[in-house]
Amino acid sequence: MDMNEIKEIFFQECEEQLAELESGLLKLNDGDRDPETVNAVFRAVHSIKGGAGAFGLDDLVSFAHVFETTLDCVRSNRLDPGPEVLKVMLKSADVLADLTNAARDGGSVDGARSRQLIKELEALANGEVPPASAAPVEPVVKPVAAAAPPPVNDEGFQPVAFSFDDFDAPEEPPLMEMPVYDIVFKPKSDLYAKGNEATLLLRDLSRLGEMSIHCDMGALPTLDRLSPESAYFFWKISLATDKGEDAIRTVFEFAEWDCDLEISLVSDETAPSGEELPMQPVPFDLSILDDEPAVSVGVVEEEEQLAAQQRDIRNAAVSAAGTASNVLQMAQSATRAPTEKPAPAAASAAAQSAAAQQAAASAGTPTIRVDLDRVDRLINLVGELVINQAMLSQSVVENDTNGTSSINMGLEELQQLTREIQDSVMAIRAQPVKPVFQRMSRIVREIADMTGKSVRLITEGENTEVDKTVIDKLAEPLTHMIRNAVDHGLETPEKRLAAGKSAEGTVRLTAKHRSGRIVIELADDGAGINREKVRQKAIDNDLIAADANLSDEEIDNLIFHAGFSTADKISDISGRGVGMDVVKRSIQALGGRINISSKPGHGSVFIMSLPLTLAVLDGMVVTVANQTLVVPLTAIVETLQPEASAIHSFGSNQRLISIRNSFCPLVDVGRILNFRGTQANPVEGVALLVESEGGGQRALMVDAIQGQRQVVIKSLEANYTHVPGIAAATILGDGRVALILDVDAIVAASRGQSLKPEMSLAAVG
Repeated sequence: MDMNEIKEIFFQECEEQLAELESGLLKLNDGDRDPETVNAVFRAVHSIKGGAGAFGLDDLVSFAHVFETTLDCVRSNRLDPGPEVLKVMLKSADVLADLTNAARDGGSVDGARSRQLIKELEALANGEVPPASAAPVEPVVKPVAAAAPPPVNDEGFQPVAFSFDDFDAPEEPPLMEMPVYDIVFKPKSDLYAKGNEATLLLRDLSRLGEMSIHCDMGALPTLDRLSPESAYFFWKISLATDKGEDAIRTVFEFAEWDCDLEISLVSDETAPSGEELPMQPVPFDLSILDDEPAVSVGVVEEEEQLAAQQRDIRNAAVSAAGTASNVLQMAQSATRAPTEKPAPAAASAAAQSAAAQQAAASAGTPTIRVDLDRVDRLINLVGELVINQAMLSQSVVENDTNGTSSINMGLEELQQLTREIQDSVMAIRAQPVKPVFQRMSRIVREIADMTGKSVRLITEGENTEVDKTVIDKLAEPLTHMIRNAVDHGLETPEKRLAAGKSAEGTVRLTAKHRSGRIVIELADDGAGINREKVRQKAIDNDLIAADANLSDEEIDNLIFHAGFSTADKISDISGRGVGMDVVKRSIQALGGRINISSKPGHGSVFIMSLPLTLAVLDGMVVTVANQTLVVPLTAIVETLQPEASAIHSFGSNQRLISIRNSFCPLVDVGRILNFRGTQANPVEGVALLVESEGGGQRALMVDAIQGQRQVVIKSLEANYTHVPGIAAATILGDGRVALILDVDAIVAASRGQSLKPEMSLAAVG
């Protein structure tokens, strides 16, 4: 595997990490304060930074480092993730995504925006909370003038002070019996250049168990020979943990190329006390760093100076107090809030156990990465297998009349295996719509900022699975619809308040399965469609006549015409008449449909219905006027043989069929598709009771049913042209081409919406 392939894998992982980042930030924005959510957000940024550093993506590393430092303040409870803080972090997540895309595609990013966000993140890390979320807080530790060392700099370092007046600290509980590891950690200069921090690595290491640490400064040169870009310190660590060596190496997984790391198992018995360790270091619990003020971003030398001063303080304390364990107890108790009580050892052990369980749960099912082209080729081969299996079955049926022959039995097994293979392959391509929905949250924020509106996006059914091809083509129409909903649908906060609504508008994006299709609904609680304005605009654009009598549904559908816009002026968001026509074309290209439901003053709902897959479907093969058609099985409720007494005439040329004391319109498919000029006799045919999106139930009349088969979908539009009333085509077992019926288009035509006469079906059939 060459470097380009490794880099591509990194960017694929970045997409997952960015999705995890945005999902976690949105949970925090909704009030979730689960520590695991905060940790997941932190890990996402840390992973991106570590991988970017390995490939020398300096801009991405620099921004991720600042972002990570601020998130670490949230993780260690030094920064409250209030609304204003999360607003900055959500914008930072957007910029991080832009930087990732720029690094992958070679584009550019708005440097002014990223620099501004870096300043805001640094301010948050240094305790400068925005005014909207700032609140007066009592200092955690009251400084003692005699013991406080001089400040290292004026950019946020505030040394922790503690008192030596009380030396009646309780004895530390005996250490648990755990294996002991000796670790030698020698950073290289590249580790700091890529944004990693030795302090954070050591702190994460300390969370694995009981740790003693010693910093070796023997390689530190004199001041005139000191290079600010070199690494001179290294650490010798003794760690008692039951997590194993793999957990230790996981801490250094993003720094292993930029440091020398030696791990050796010393003992499997009880961990020795601090005085018995071979290196005789001062026991030092790195968890006290969680309560320190934020460190200024990106300055490694300052961290080392602070570490040196802390060692001086500890050495002086040892001399004054007599034992290092007492000093450690004082330092830990002084850094806690005055009202906080020391946590018992049992609680600490329980916390570690819970963390281990959470880590095991988050490991998930093992997965592998496969190029989409390989899956596509596999699906094409499965499609050919389905066709050949149907052809083989057809040949055997025509030439062998013995229904119990071994050949027929083998064909049945082959058909079952083919179906299982097809289902398994389609399951590989099935993916949740969550990544597309998450992308919409950023668009909502951007449009809301541009329009000055307050908008809340609510998503439901994010785990609804659909074919990867459908997901890839959903982004564009959803983007246009989201922009339309925020810009045109929702009112300004002033107008909403005047109408008795909340100042914050709501956009709800929902996905669900229904009758073998995926239905996506986009609803807003805005003012709804102004039908008078839409009608007048259509008249001005010569789309309809001034005296045209249109229903509300027909007026609503005028917004899908190319070049149609009700915006009063052209802006960066709308006004050019490009958007909703793109939506309709995109949905139709996927074999779907879109409907509108709007109530003035209460909002609008756009309903998109799409096929779950664009590869294979189960269908009913029927005959209409000597033409072979396939009706999707998911649309069929039942089939029945009409009786003369159940047929009733309605109007000049409409007929109804009585089904269990209810009446249903009877639709002659051959007449709708112009296969024949006169209506057929229903008693001589078969009725298929179908259910369509928004059209209710209809009884489609066909001449005969040939049987139920699994067919491979072939795009008619890609290979021929768009044909009204036809969704796609397929190849039957005898090699003939059959057309797959667009049930919703047929139902719509039966309601008076005539099919477009731009293509004669005689040429296709």
